[in-house]
Amino acid sequence: MLRSLTLVGLTSAFTMLGLATAADAPLPPGVDPLTGPEVSLEAQWQGRAGVGPRIPILVLAGHADSQGIEGSGTAGAAVDLHRSEPMDGRMRDELYWNLAVRDAVVAQGRQRGLNIRAYTPASLTIHDEDDPRTNWSVGRRHSAAGGYALEIHFDAYGPDGFGSGLIPALNRPLNRFDESLAIAFGRYPKRFRGGLGAPRRGISILEIGKLEGALETGLRSPEGRQASLSTIARRITEALVLALPQSPPEAPLSSRPDGAGSAPRGMDRQTSSEDA
Repeated sequence: MLRSLTLVGLTSAFTMLGLATAADAPLPPGVDPLTGPEVSLEAQWQGRAGVGPRIPILVLAGHADSQGIEGSGTAGAAVDLHRSEPMDGRMRDELYWNLAVRDAVVAQGRQRGLNIRAYTPASLTIHDEDDPRTNWSVGRRHSAAGGYALEIHFDAYGPDGFGSGLIPALNRPLNRFDESLAIAFGRYPKRFRGGLGAPRRGISILEIGKLEGALETGLRSPEGRQASLSTIARRITEALVLALPQSPPEAPLSSRPDGAGSAPRGMDRQTSSEDA
């Protein structure tokens, strides 16, 4: 069952953002009022490997080392379609929000007692993907040493995007962090697009949602920005905490205001271990 939101101030935050409650405008299953639709591709993997209570977690901002070159991330619908100014002229809007979510997750995770940290490459543009300073290189070393590496992304707007969800690592056993994040956000196939660079290096990718609509509006609004970032980060942090061995078996946080639903999101697709 999706857990009702009891966090102080969250209801008022949604009111401020103009997001409808279920009573006003019911949303279909798999559509979150803030992050939008989750990925609907067929995926049947499960994350079953346990994680220790002090496992080191590394959070990366996707595209932090590829600005101005191939793989720089989406500019978002506001910039590309509505002629809005970029949030920061040095980078695509996706990276701007990847960084903001990453920092909020690390801050909240530390407050919850997680062994969590962020990494920022020394340069916004590193041409060699195997340079030891890139996200991929640092994440690969972290994962190989037994830690959990998670890279934050926003998906493309419009028909090019698939929605929120976790793209799991490919070269290590899938664990309870992977499973908990997939329940909270959705579940991509293991070999999405044939296997992406980060998952091939042991880094799971979390797509927050398509950078458009209510999600992008909430982030760009000066009045709603902090509430949106806090809600997204809390959902990620809660999923990580719930995966730890001492956590009760509850469903991770959703930003659906009424907590409606009869089963955790994504549970209907958990049918086999690490199949797709």
